[in-house]
Amino acid sequence: MNKSNLIAVFSEKAELSKRNAEQFVNLMIDAMIEALNNGERVEIRGFGSFVVRTYPAYEGRNPKTGAKIKVDQKKLPFFKAGKDLLSRIND
Repeated sequence: MNKSNLIAVFSEKAELSKRNAEQFVNLMIDAMIEALNNGERVEIRGFGSFVVRTYPAYEGRNPKTGAKIKVDQKKLPFFKAGKDLLSRIND
């Protein structure tokens, strides 16, 4: 499912216009991104939680030449599925 499919489902199930459903989805995503940028954890009960993990800098190698390169510190989003989601998928 992609973003446009999600908008279509919201529009149909909530009996909203596609425009209103799109605004809702965009606002929800923007709010989640803002919270993650502020170092907050986003938790949706029954679905899962999102958190930003920081990975330290390290020395890697260029796979083509074998030369050593410095890889900078980075932040990556991490998702952990909730128990309810896992049980629904595995049933």
